[in-house]
Amino acid sequence: MPENIPIRIIEQLLRGDRLNKDDCLLLVADVITNGDRFLSLPSEGYQAKWQKSQIYQQAQISISEDQALGQPHNPHFAEDLALEIIQQRSQLMRSVYEDILISLKNENIELDQSLLLPILWHYWLPLAQALARQQSLINRPFIQGLLGGQGTGKTTMGAILKVILKYLHKSFISLSIDDFYKTYAERQKLRDRRPDLIWRGPPSTHDIDLCLQTLQSLQKLKSPSDRPNFEPIKSTNIPRFDKSLHNGAGDRIAPVICQSADIILFEGWFVGMHPLPISAFRNAIPPILSERDRDFALECNANLHNYLPIWQTLDSLIVLVPESYHYCLQWRIAAEHKLISQSQGKTGMSDQEITEFVEYFWKALHPELFIPPLIQPEINPHCPKLNQYGFPYADWVIKIGRSHFPTAIHSVTA
Repeated sequence: MPENIPIRIIEQLLRGDRLNKDDCLLLVADVITNGDRFLSLPSEGYQAKWQKSQIYQQAQISISEDQALGQPHNPHFAEDLALEIIQQRSQLMRSVYEDILISLKNENIELDQSLLLPILWHYWLPLAQALARQQSLINRPFIQGLLGGQGTGKTTMGAILKVILKYLHKSFISLSIDDFYKTYAERQKLRDRRPDLIWRGPPSTHDIDLCLQTLQSLQKLKSPSDRPNFEPIKSTNIPRFDKSLHNGAGDRIAPVICQSADIILFEGWFVGMHPLPISAFRNAIPPILSERDRDFALECNANLHNYLPIWQTLDSLIVLVPESYHYCLQWRIAAEHKLISQSQGKTGMSDQEITEFVEYFWKALHPELFIPPLIQPEINPHCPKLNQYGFPYADWVIKIGRSHFPTAIHSVTA
């Protein structure tokens, strides 16, 4: 993740060393100028002015009205606030670092410290802090939607957030839309009616009612103090899906019981996608080339309407966007090659089979059609939070480089 902060400075923060003046100023400038990163600091460069409520929520420090609305009493207010944020983040980094190394090892993720520390400092720590703040504000379980294709880091994000949020005294669970596939028997019947559903995954292969009921139940696990008539539930079942059953077709297995969830990460390859008008499919876009391909794409698009009630339970949506969507194919091929090399003579999918597999999902919901309406704001004077189709934008976009890790983060509508 390219940033202007040298790795040696983050290493010093990790050790708890005292920084020299120049390094400290560099850190302060980074926090202020990149203040829209996960709402770490609401700013407009060095001349920022904030409202009291914003400052209190972000920095968690008490300030006066005069300080919040202007800077006549404290000309260095921005710098002081940035230093407070740096101090909080540094302390959190030192607390979680060893546990994060263990978590990455358990996930078989190898990261050199020169790559890990910048990502941790600029990405994972402020994201976890933002989620903790937002959950505290709404005083109920917070559902964070996460849209991302294979290789974009959804699993890694879940593992890291779980570690950091534990130190922020927030319980955390990660759910995938894959957990809500229809049963094997139900999908067999569905495929009898729709032979084009070669693989599970596209819209219509999930149990929408089960998914909606589960998310709504999770929201009721904690009763907000300002809603005395709200009746919480003590626990809820979380469905699980075993992809190895039935020769890889997969099937539902026994659920797990969840009794606490301050923050829920709900991830999937099309979480938050909205249906498009038919006119969006007028021009051919590879691999949607034949009339049959177009019919399949239109049917998947129509089926997205059924998922809208699920998306409405999300409190926020982050979209992980590869710098090139073709990276997903390259990552899938590389992952298969690695799997074959470690399987002691067992064969796997050929490169051609993998290409057909990935293109199948591009035909269902092509990223070049469905991602831009979520992340590219249009001028809409009637409602700037909605896109040209009347659906909400995502809240955050995280660009993912060829290395699978973030290269840029920005708010969509801020």
